[in-house]
Order: sequence, then C-alpha cells, then structure tokens
Amino acid sequence: MLHIHPKDIPVGELHQYLLGAVGPRPIALASTLDQFGNPNLSPFSFFNIFSANPPIAIFSPARRVRNNTTKHTLENVLDNKEVVINVVSYDIVQQTSLSSTEYESGVNEFTKAGLTPIQSELVKPFRVKESPVQMECVVNDVIELGQEGGAGNLVICEIKMIHISENILNDMGAIDPNKIDLVGRMGGNWYSRSSHDAIFEVEKPLRKLGIGVDNIPSRIRNSYILSGNDLGMLGNIESIPSVDEVNSYKEENYTIKEILNFTVEDEEARENLHYRAKELLKKGRVNEAWKTLLIDKLNRT
Repeated sequence: MLHIHPKDIPVGELHQYLLGAVGPRPIALASTLDQFGNPNLSPFSFFNIFSANPPIAIFSPARRVRNNTTKHTLENVLDNKEVVINVVSYDIVQQTSLSSTEYESGVNEFTKAGLTPIQSELVKPFRVKESPVQMECVVNDVIELGQEGGAGNLVICEIKMIHISENILNDMGAIDPNKIDLVGRMGGNWYSRSSHDAIFEVEKPLRKLGIGVDNIPSRIRNSYILSGNDLGMLGNIESIPSVDEVNSYKEENYTIKEILNFTVEDEEARENLHYRAKELLKKGRVNEAWKTLLIDKLNRT
C-alpha cells in the first residue's frame, strides 16, 4: 500500500490523489453576478448538502494550484452574497464542463455554454433553465481555509427557494433517481452517471436492530465465497430463521433439492449452497439466502 504524508508531495499531485479517491462528487453549477451585474456560471464538485433545518448547502471554490489566484465565483459571492445552485444532469454535462473554461471576467458563460438563463424569484443571479433542480440561495458566510494554492473557501449557502422540474418526479411526488439522471465528478476527466444499472438500494440499518456480522455462524462468516458486502446484508437481519423454517424451505425448494441430490461430497454441497446464497443476496432475497446457508449436511436426506 502507498503511504503519503500530504506535506511530502507537491500540492498538484496531492490534489489529483484526493480527486481520484473521493468520488463521485455531486456538482454545483453555481450562478452568480459580478459587481457590475454581469452573469457568471461555473461548476464546483467540492459540494454537498449539510443541513435541512435550516436548509444549508456548501460548495468550495478553491484557489488555483498553479498560480494561487481566486475564481470569479468566489469574488462574486463575497461582493453580492447571493448564488443559485443548479444540479447537473447527464443531459447538460458537456455544457457544464464547457462553462468551467476560464474566460475573462465579464464573459457570460451562459452564452458560451449554450445554457438558458431564467429569472430567479428571490435572488438576483439567474437560474439555469435546463437544470432539473435549481436552488436560490443567500450566502450566510464564506470561510477561508488557507491562502496558498489549492486552499478551499467554504461558501455556506442558505436555500431560500427550490425549483424542481415535474418531469423528474415519480408517482409519489418524490424525485426519481433514474429521471433526474445526475452526474458525479471523479478524478481526471472522469464522471459517473447516477441512474439505471449504476444505482442500487441498500436498506438502512437504522430502521431495525440487525444481528451484526459477529453473530453470523463462523462457518458462514469465514466463507471464502461470501464477500464483506454479503456478510453485511446477512448481518442486517433482525433474527436468524428457525430450524423449522430452514427445513421447510429445504423440502419445498427444487433448486436446493438439486444441489443436495446431485452433489457427491459434503464440502462440495456446502460450497454450492454458499454460491446459491450469494446469488440470492444479489437479488436482495436475504431471508432465502439465510435459509440456504443454514442447511447443514446433517439435515440432508
């Protein structure tokens, strides 16, 4: 394993390691106005939501590593204390990237990127029409993290109004991750797309008290077939299936009967049961996976 002390390598090199390791990062396409009222648009992936009450988002325009200069967005929020944060979907990722070009002060990135400015309701900076969610914000504070190249500046934004396209909502009125189709920033030139096969569900353990990986029988916990993710799913169950449940499952399940009837050796049967359980876990059928794993060779008929 590579061991790095941040002070021992150039900031540019450290920056690339950090960007490659921490991702995908959501992107804030920040719209601001300069002191003369000229629009500015720029994306920032040092960004997230940090509070719901009050609703707070933070993004960080870092000082440029190569020459220690600051970005127009930072200068604008220091002057005007307002910003619109527009989320970035796959449909506008190329235009968003183009808006990151370091044009001269006063150049309108909306025009350069081919994005449409629309009037906000509570703040002066424009919203991006093509963005599926637009958040009008006032800037509560800007926290300078350093004065050297690469140092961030935390722009703490209080969200005053949210505009959400109805096209990204599901039947329950919630945002559908496949419809919003967000993109995330990775290292280098890489992005990720947060929809379809790239997204998956993990049941939150806060909803129930799972038994934990430590309470999984050792012959299952130490299986070379099951991964850490598999064990995490098994450990998130409230109780282990009973012997009666396991026996009933064994008698009623044709696949299990095939494994037990056509396997010659006990160890081979156990391996096949573990492989079967792994497939069940991939489909989210945790209770069935447990029953499969608990079919001991002594119960075979």
